[in-house]
Amino acid sequence: MGALDHFSNLFDCSSGHSHHKKRRNFQTVEIKVKMDCEGCERKVRRSVEGMKGVTQVDIDRKASKLTVTGYVEPKKVVARVAHRTGKKVEIWPYVPYDVVDHPYAAGVYDKKAPSGYVRGDQQMSGGLARASSTEVRYTTAFSDENPAACSVM
Repeated sequence: MGALDHFSNLFDCSSGHSHHKKRRNFQTVEIKVKMDCEGCERKVRRSVEGMKGVTQVDIDRKASKLTVTGYVEPKKVVARVAHRTGKKVEIWPYVPYDVVDHPYAAGVYDKKAPSGYVRGDQQMSGGLARASSTEVRYTTAFSDENPAACSVM
């Protein structure tokens, strides 16, 4: 905010509250949208190129991935692509498989994911079930590391 903006805000008598717009952050939005041919790719590209704030559009047709870079909001980009193309559109749901603790656990592994990626569900972080205290007691009762373990074994 410059000096002129500051002075104009001090002497603004139009209303009691400010009408400043919230600034958008520069970000990269990755979207999954199915594209079969060059025509689909062109349609998707044209749907976002005209958006205000978009600086770069990258499309990976093989992975069905659209990457939009600029001063944009992810929800607005998804809504615009869905409206203009009529296709099913979602935020890119995949993460590299080496980022996930258990990449082949149920709910994370997805056969439709591009190679090297698995589904990046937020609720699956630490996704394997933990043993309850009674299960731990029973399993340690027969453990070789427990000196008071059962000697039947």
